[in-house]
Amino acid sequence: MPASCEQVITLDGDLHARPAGQLAVAAAKFAADVSLTVGDKTANAKSVLAVMGLGATTGQQVTASATGSDAEEAVAAVVAILADATKVGG
Repeated sequence: MPASCEQVITLDGDLHARPAGQLAVAAAKFAADVSLTVGDKTANAKSVLAVMGLGATTGQQVTASATGSDAEEAVAAVVAILADATKVGG
C-alpha cells in the first residue's frame, strides 16, 4: 500500500527559477509522485516549468504532497528547500 504525506508551508519569498530548479532536482531523486499545490493550481514537483507555472509568491501557502514508498522523505526534502530557498535574499 503506498504511503502518502502532506505538509503546508508559507513562503518567505517568491518561488522563482533557482528554488524551482533546486526543488525539481530534489524531488526527482525520490520514487514517490511529488506535487505542489498553490490555491487551485497543482504541479508535478519534478518539473521545473510546472513549479514555476504555479506563480507562488511571498506569503502564499504551498502544500507539498507525495504518494509512494518514500513519500515522507520526499515531502520533508521539498519543504526544506521551500523554507530555505525562498527566504528573502536566499
